[in-house]
Amino acid sequence: MYFLPHDLDEYIVSHSQDEPQILKDLTRETHQKVLQAIMLSGAYQGRVLSMISHLKSPMRVLELGTFTGYSALCMAEGMPAGSELITIDINEELEDLAGRYFTRFCESVNNKITITQKIGAALEIIPMLDGKFDLVFIDADKPNYINYFHAIMEKVNPGALILSDNVLWHGKVVEEVSPKDNSTPILLEFNKLLKEDPRLQTVLFSIRDGLTLSRVL
Repeated sequence: MYFLPHDLDEYIVSHSQDEPQILKDLTRETHQKVLQAIMLSGAYQGRVLSMISHLKSPMRVLELGTFTGYSALCMAEGMPAGSELITIDINEELEDLAGRYFTRFCESVNNKITITQKIGAALEIIPMLDGKFDLVFIDADKPNYINYFHAIMEKVNPGALILSDNVLWHGKVVEEVSPKDNSTPILLEFNKLLKEDPRLQTVLFSIRDGLTLSRVL
């Protein structure tokens, strides 16, 4: 979903850092082999994720919603030696595809970081994770966004960053909600929760389909 005119969006992309070859290869293979390839973060948002990770230099990252691994690889770019990224997805069919690119990336940086894939329901996996995280990316099923938020708040360090994707939901957050729509009402409540929670400093960016950055105080 793009909210800017296409030519202006292209200008922005062309004047931002180019994506690495590994991500170009992953994008190509995703479009060739996977339905709903639109779920990829995309080159521009990927560069934003990479920049945030470089600025934060997180030792531990948690991602909810792996898909084919694009966003995880972007965040991995900014992680220091000895760090760990855990990514969770319920779809086991994409595990091998993402895993090949994770292995390729880790080998390219001499295995200085660890990327661990977990398959299953995130709300069941999160409580079993040891330790706390410096960066969390929420990009899974929208009806559970609020549940994910409460679960990960038990697992973040002070100063941690929480990134939430698709928070504009194709513009539906400012439209009349359909009675059959299970996602938009949750996102409306979720966006309100992030803004009003006294434990957070939050700003919503109109990047792609909406990306919220929250800092844990």
